[in-house]
Amino acid sequence: MNLLHVKHALTVAKTGSLSKASEELLIAVPNISRSIKELEADLNITIFERTTKGMQLTLEGEEFLGFAKGILEQIDQVENYYKHGAPQKQKFSISVPRACYISEAFSQFSKSLTKDAAEIFYKETNSQRTIHNILKHDYKLGIIRYAENYDKYFKTMLEEKGLCYELVTEFSYSLIMSADSPLAQKEDITFDDLTEYIEIAHADPYVPSMPLSKVVKEELPDNIDRRIFIFERASQFDLLSNNPETFMWVSPAPKKLLERYNLVQRKCNENKKVYKDVLIYKNGYKLSKLDKEFITQLCESKRKYL
Repeated sequence: MNLLHVKHALTVAKTGSLSKASEELLIAVPNISRSIKELEADLNITIFERTTKGMQLTLEGEEFLGFAKGILEQIDQVENYYKHGAPQKQKFSISVPRACYISEAFSQFSKSLTKDAAEIFYKETNSQRTIHNILKHDYKLGIIRYAENYDKYFKTMLEEKGLCYELVTEFSYSLIMSADSPLAQKEDITFDDLTEYIEIAHADPYVPSMPLSKVVKEELPDNIDRRIFIFERASQFDLLSNNPETFMWVSPAPKKLLERYNLVQRKCNENKKVYKDVLIYKNGYKLSKLDKEFITQLCESKRKYL
């Protein structure tokens, strides 16, 4: 495999076209096109689909580029170290569920970074994508979330994939809603109390092998007719704050965040399902100094909010 061809492929993926890659690399389009074709032939895969809109990555291409980026980064590190004596960058990467106590831990962790160059990746996503990021995209740490009744399924799957796992915490979901919501006046809320309201939910299956439609039936009460599915946390707080008809099931949230968005948190004693947040990483991986610092902040945040 020619590393120069790999670099050409990364530039094409970044720019989305051969002509733009040609301008950036100062190499003729036919030469870049030939590099891509030779690389695809060497690996016996199709990296790009040639379309009228440009060069589109295939699924095989996305997977290959995940490996390629890691290879080239390691080569750059070796060259910098031996040619220039440059210190290695501070590196940290983690995929996590959307949770206030985890984001709080990450914000505190960020204060521990030195003035040296750093590359930090923090990805909020579902359990399936977290596992994929560690196995295929060189993320070092992950936290997955699942209902207690799937404990055996997840542990078996993690062991089969060569992943270590450690329990971070167990909890039951609480409800949050606007302080102006009629629900906020109730100290204990029942499932029936929620019937006339709009649920905000993340559109991510909790269990990798189950479709969203089945997950919704298993994980969420069936008496809710109106749901808004979202994919990131920022919009959830705006929705909850501005629409008193909305509510959301969440892991316990810190008081300062609730006050910032004029929200309140309530228990629902009918919801007895227990969830687990589990830290995962590859077998044989040695935790870095930054990894250990994040885990320390995670434990402190857990003790404070859960």
